[in-house]
Amino acid sequence: MFSGLPQKLTAPFGLLDDEAKLAFRSQPGGIAKLASIRNIPNNDSYWDQYIVLFDSASDVFSLISPHDIRRALLEAPENVATLIQVITARLFNLVSDHTFPSASTSSVTSFASSFMKAGGAERNTTKEVLNCLRVLQRVLPVVFEIDSESSLLEREIFWKKDVVAGQDSAEETEQVPQFVIEDEDEDAPEPPANPSQTSSSAARIKETRTLPSLGERLFTCLVDLLFCCGFTLPSKIQVDHYKINYIIWEKGVGSTVDPGPSQAFDTNKAEVLRLLLVLLSRQIYTPPSSLFTTPSLYTLHFVQNTPRRDVLTVLCSLLNTAMNSAKPYNTNVIGGVAGRLPYNHLVFKGEDPRANLVSLSFQVLCALLDFQSGSARDIPSGTEDNQVYAPTLRTNAFRYFIAKLHRTEDFSFIIDGILGILEQQMASINNLLPGSRRSVPYIVDTIIFLWKMVELNKKFRLYLLDQDKAMDILAYLLCYFLEIKDKPQQHGLCRALSYIIQTMSAESAFGFKLTFPIKPAYLPAKWNVGGAAADFMINAIYFVVATTSGALNSMYPALIISLSNSAPYFRNLSLNSSTRLLQLFSAFSNPVFLLADEGHPRLLFFMLEIFNAVISHHLPENPNLIYAILRAHKTFEGLGTFTLARGLREVRRIQLAKEEQARKADGKGKARDGEGEHEEPHEEKQRFLERENSALGISSRGQSNDSLMEVRVDPRSSPPEEEPGAPEGVDTVRPLMSPSLNASGFPPAISEKVRGKMRERRSMSVDTDGSYDRAAAAGVGKNGFVPTQEWVTSWQQGLPLDSVMLVVSELMPKIQDLQSKSTTTPAIIEFLSHASLKHVLPLPPPLNPRRFIWSEQSIVWLSSLTWGEIYVRGMTPLGVWNSTSVRLFYVKHAQMQTPRITETVSNVVGGLLGRGSDSPQIMGRRLSERP
Repeated sequence: MFSGLPQKLTAPFGLLDDEAKLAFRSQPGGIAKLASIRNIPNNDSYWDQYIVLFDSASDVFSLISPHDIRRALLEAPENVATLIQVITARLFNLVSDHTFPSASTSSVTSFASSFMKAGGAERNTTKEVLNCLRVLQRVLPVVFEIDSESSLLEREIFWKKDVVAGQDSAEETEQVPQFVIEDEDEDAPEPPANPSQTSSSAARIKETRTLPSLGERLFTCLVDLLFCCGFTLPSKIQVDHYKINYIIWEKGVGSTVDPGPSQAFDTNKAEVLRLLLVLLSRQIYTPPSSLFTTPSLYTLHFVQNTPRRDVLTVLCSLLNTAMNSAKPYNTNVIGGVAGRLPYNHLVFKGEDPRANLVSLSFQVLCALLDFQSGSARDIPSGTEDNQVYAPTLRTNAFRYFIAKLHRTEDFSFIIDGILGILEQQMASINNLLPGSRRSVPYIVDTIIFLWKMVELNKKFRLYLLDQDKAMDILAYLLCYFLEIKDKPQQHGLCRALSYIIQTMSAESAFGFKLTFPIKPAYLPAKWNVGGAAADFMINAIYFVVATTSGALNSMYPALIISLSNSAPYFRNLSLNSSTRLLQLFSAFSNPVFLLADEGHPRLLFFMLEIFNAVISHHLPENPNLIYAILRAHKTFEGLGTFTLARGLREVRRIQLAKEEQARKADGKGKARDGEGEHEEPHEEKQRFLERENSALGISSRGQSNDSLMEVRVDPRSSPPEEEPGAPEGVDTVRPLMSPSLNASGFPPAISEKVRGKMRERRSMSVDTDGSYDRAAAAGVGKNGFVPTQEWVTSWQQGLPLDSVMLVVSELMPKIQDLQSKSTTTPAIIEFLSHASLKHVLPLPPPLNPRRFIWSEQSIVWLSSLTWGEIYVRGMTPLGVWNSTSVRLFYVKHAQMQTPRITETVSNVVGGLLGRGSDSPQIMGRRLSERP
């Protein structure tokens, strides 16, 4: 009855061949032979097991360790070279083989058929191709990390071109034009030659020709695999016997047809993309100082020498896959229901093929759009004063075509995709059941991609800001900033968010949208203050400054500059928003903060610019802010006569007050506990306000009794070393001069009487007391900075206080007169809403927003941030780059936690669920940016 069954059940199930896998790990003829036996021939049967033994990616990554490859590179490097050559040669042959791809065995019928034929050891070419990809994924990162001789070995393997006898060079010259694309940047300079482009002079001699290098052939093969019918695309779209069909994967940019989803195809696409990402990752083994001078030859070849058709098809496929990620994708009823169940990510531990494919698509896309190294740098254009850098076809074709997108339907598709991902992320945070929905794994990639789109494509930027959805995206970005601001490992992303917001705020279209109400559905209630977008923006930035205790000091300039760029468009600011602006101003004008660092006065300068812009453009429309300025007039007046001596006295007074308070707390702890039991409510409130003002360093002499200060803002700690990429006016030294001043130092339309008052005020700022102890100043500054009177004078006389003081001098007497008549606050607000000072104020200066300016440091920083996220995401489930010496950024290894029982069980069945065996180890690691 059972005579027809095979004697061995190993092959069809793939569950009983653990013995062979263990032998590969432990026996001399397995992985150990790679380092122990020198010069293994490339036709040796030993290499076959690398192609047929493994059944999953977790098999490859668990049975071949980086230590094995590293040992072989040291003891028998020729064997590693042979392994790469054998694997790639087999991969090339399999792709052209008529039996590839093999028939799918996913159905019950086909599985039963393969079970009955198990005795015949039927060949599975799809499995062999996947194993070739996986082995290369495992071996290449270790090859990339080794310096000196192995680097020469790498060049010898991948970029050496062989000259062979053959036809006349006419055949070779006919292939060259596919890389020379006539376009509008025809006059762009040719990039310098590199190993992937250099043609041997022998190629021009008759009867010889130059073969493509192994690296070039591997990239061509991977692009073909991405569009192989039956492997990554449905077989139904195959034309005749041509299985390679360059069809965009999904509906979206460049395509109106969707070939249809398939989990098996998604898994195969992910394997190809992972190997492509490994090749592009060569640059993470380059130190930041050498990133521009030592470009990755792999990425350089791919972005410069890939044919236009392939570039467009790959770009659109990756883009559409990423942007369609927010749409429901499950094709079966069970999967669709399970995907909507709460806590489903905790119940179903298996890897999600769709999410994995979207993540890899985002990562490859961001890596290609980020690449600017060597000859791939953008080309400058325009005058020297107004230079613009832009990509060309010859520098980076992927950046070039992203910059050339122009159809409104494409822009709308991209915006909807990004907004959908941000909504998913905010929904996972703002949920009635905490932790019931999984956080979006590719949220960082989404934010980086948004920045690339805004940076590269001016038409997209303008289209985005013309849509009402722009304010929804702004709200989600700020909310996500607030959610991650307390996580040190996320501070790099916080910096990126601050620069994105600054970039958007520099456009006038952004300012016009600030009066629109905020209506996103998934905003957390704790951050949603209501009102217009301007109110939300002001409150969000205030929360960042007020709740981080100086931990994000280096990011404050970009955020405050965003407010300064937007201030000319502020209208009808609420009382809450006006209060927040004055609280920020009071915190930044605190002597403890001002004198702590050389760059701190610039924040005060930017805050004054905000007030000046509101006064110049929309004074009557913002009565709440004008009234707040008038109530804090003593703070503004104090800045006009600020000296180092006065600042040091104030700092000392604050210190003594804190010491006295600490002594009272130590000596009368019990009395403090009962303090509130015996005092009247108004006394308790007065004591609370006094403590708050003392903590802020605001004396009764420097702040009016009706101070708007209610919440502690403590940005006094010294800022960390500013990372590269700061915008213009942020990390560059320039005079803090008011843009409304002319060469004489005064606005052109001010009367002589007002000018006299200004001269009198400025003359009072000269410090006549030069006997202050230098040690006192040294104790105030941080990181070795010692403030001097010359330094104070350099920025104090440049503070743009003129407009504010004119408003105070004109309106303060009228407000005091109204208050003397017992006029209520609403009546004062009503009076200010009709106030006009056009006869006194100078004409509004032309708008000159501060844009984010890219530099070499900022490009390196963003590359490290992008690849750092890719590195962290690559830790699960496989650990692609794990245990290799990365140089582009710094990897901090935190203390590992004891694995839980559930994690142990998950690892035991890791092969079945597609989870790597090293998952528990990577839970205790995080990436931190290189300073």
